[in-house]
This record gives sequence, C-alpha cells and structure tokens, in this order.
Amino acid sequence: MNQMLKFSKHLSLIACVVTLSTACKRDKHPTAANPGKESTTTGMVYNDDDGFQVNDFQGQPAGPNLVFIEGGRFVMGSAEEDLLNSHDNIERAVSIQSFFMDETEVANIHWLEYLYYVQKDSSEEFFQSALPDSTVWASELAFNDSYVDHYLRYPGFRYFPVVGVSWIQAVDYCTWRTNVVNRKLAEDAGVEPPTDGGRIPLESGVVLPNYRLPSEAEWEYAAYALIGTQYLDENQTNKRLYPWDGHALRNPYGKKMGTFLANFKRGRGDYAGIAGKLNDGAMITDQVYAYPPNDFGLYNMAGNVNEWVYDVYRPLSFQDFDDLNPLRRNGYLDKADNYDKKGGNSLIDDEVRVYKGGSWKDVAYWLSPGTRRYIEQDSATATIGFRCAMINAAQTADFNTESKQNRTSCRRFCFCFSTRLW
Repeated sequence: MNQMLKFSKHLSLIACVVTLSTACKRDKHPTAANPGKESTTTGMVYNDDDGFQVNDFQGQPAGPNLVFIEGGRFVMGSAEEDLLNSHDNIERAVSIQSFFMDETEVANIHWLEYLYYVQKDSSEEFFQSALPDSTVWASELAFNDSYVDHYLRYPGFRYFPVVGVSWIQAVDYCTWRTNVVNRKLAEDAGVEPPTDGGRIPLESGVVLPNYRLPSEAEWEYAAYALIGTQYLDENQTNKRLYPWDGHALRNPYGKKMGTFLANFKRGRGDYAGIAGKLNDGAMITDQVYAYPPNDFGLYNMAGNVNEWVYDVYRPLSFQDFDDLNPLRRNGYLDKADNYDKKGGNSLIDDEVRVYKGGSWKDVAYWLSPGTRRYIEQDSATATIGFRCAMINAAQTADFNTESKQNRTSCRRFCFCFSTRLW
C-alpha cells in the first residue's frame, strides 16, 4: 500500500513538472508587450543602431472617459412590436469585435472646451460652424427662451448632454478629440510630435486609434449589455427589452425602488410627473451621470438624448450588411436612386444617418436599443446628442491574459491529477 502511495506521488510530481515545463515554454513566446531582443524569423537584432526599431508597448492606452466593451455575438434587431410597420430592423445574429465607448454622452462642458480651442487655433469660419444650434429649443407656442439662452453656457448645465449638434459636427469633434488626446499622450511619454503637425504614428505605441461615432451595431450591442445576463458557458438567461432586465421601467430594488431607470416622456404632456414626486426627475435633459449605468458601465443608453451613430440609413440594412462588425457606410447594394427623394416620394438618400436610444421627449417605445430612426446628417435637434467610440486595436484588454491562463490551467491540472491519484 505504501509503495502504491509513493508511486502515485511520483506520477503526480512528474505530471506537474511536464505541464509546468510546457506552460513555461508557452510563456516564453514573444508577445506584443514582450517581443524579445531579436526577430524570430530573421534573427536580426531589434533596436540596433541601424536596425529595425521596436518601441515599448504595454497595451492600448486608456482613453479619457472610455469603457472597454468586450465583443461577442448577439441578436441585433428590435424585440419590440413594430408599431410603425417599417420592418427595418428584423432580428439577426451578428458578432462585434471588442471596442471602447464613452461611459457618458458628450456634455456641454466638453463642447465648450472644444469651442475654446477651436476659436483659439482655427479660422472664424470653422468656429462658427462648430457652434451648436441653440434655436433647437425655440418654439412659437412655448416659453423655452431660458433653454435657448442658457442651456449650453450656464454653469448649472455643464454636465448635461450637448444638443443642437449635427452628425457632421459630431464627426468633427471626434477628429479634434483624437488629435488633442494623442498629443497629450505623446507629450506625457516624451515622444516628439511631427514638426509638420501631422499624425503621431501608431507605431510609437503611445497613442490611440481614432475617436469616432459608434456603428449602429456597436451602439446597440453596448446598450443591451447582455454580459449581465450570462451564466455558465455561453448561456444567457434572457434577451433584454431595455438596457436593464425585465419589462418594467422602474427600479425594482433597494432604496430607489419605484424610481424610473431612464429619462423619457411618460405620456402626453407628462415630462416629469407632479411636484413633490417627480417620476423621472427631469423636465428636459438630465445630467450625463443620472440614472443607473448598464452592465457595461454606460450611462443613459436609454433616454436623456438620442445619439448619433455612424451608419447611413437604409430600411433593409439588416439583410445586406455582413454578420461580422456590420456597418453601412453608403448606398452600396441599395442605391439612393431607388428611393426618389428628389421626386418627393421618400426622405432617404446617402445623407441621412441613424440615431438611437430615445430621449427626454420620447415615449418608452424608443428606449429599446433595437428601435431606429433617421434624419439628415446636417440637421440638429434638442433631442439628439452623441458619444464617441474607439476600436480596440490590439484585440485584447490584457496582454498577459494568455500566460495567466496557462499558469492557472497548469495549477488546476496538477491539482486534479494529484487528487485523482490519491
């Protein structure tokens, strides 16, 4: 019996040593963060005086306000009843690569910062083109003058979402933000920017890919945040109607039980309920951090303001686009000529863009991430804002993930092997 136990111990030890050796060999493979001192294909030394330069790289830098969105498969499309009978977002399974998204909508204070630097560094013409349209609040039959005069610039509205910006203006903001953030990252890392004012190369390892508007598919995927319904191995308890669980619009838990989970229009003429017990607490927009975030940590993915996405609108995009990272850039496969906008028979052409999410002025139907609407890309309203997104260029959030998994697998294997022998 003692001999059998000793033999078992030896087998267990041998298995652990072999497995550890294999794992250690895997750990020594070059990675993006640890490429080694020389090329694995030529043997040439990196970073020699006249050799190929490989800059230090510890992963994609964390961009300001960005939240990591782990990609995956989901069913894109509306689970709501098609009240408008448009049939423009039939459910379809697609996959989205990992990316980053702003945790909040771009707020007034962010746009005022943008205007400050634009006025300082750009032409007067461009500065004028960057100004939000404050008249979006105006109405001949309503007293909204205070919003027209104060919404953008009054300090009390600093962290309310910027509105009155067109799709074109939002794209310009993304370009400016990319340049400003990357120059600061380069400065902090001691990297000299190009003397001609051009882009700092990505090869430097210290700058970010472009800020941009999210695609419709990315936005919808991030809004549902189905990571919160996952259990065991690739199982989900349910699909969501809103960015939270259940069919109700009120918080079912804790001290805030009964309060609304989003800022929307409850019914005709009811924007906030009655004094002393306001239903969603906001007559118009609310602060970008108001209401609980979804399971990705994103605020106001339903309500507050609708949000611009990149896509050109077509009613049948769901049947045309790829099932990996779907995006409609233009009228490919569905030409604008098919819709006769010039003849007054349609509003669709290559200059209309999708917006999603519902707003303070919308009923609950539009809070469902699968619903979609469109408007001209140079238009602006008091109900549409935006947030930025960014590709996860490295395809992983942690370059040590593989080696960590190897070490964990080895420990588990040794433990299980030893346990079986005993």
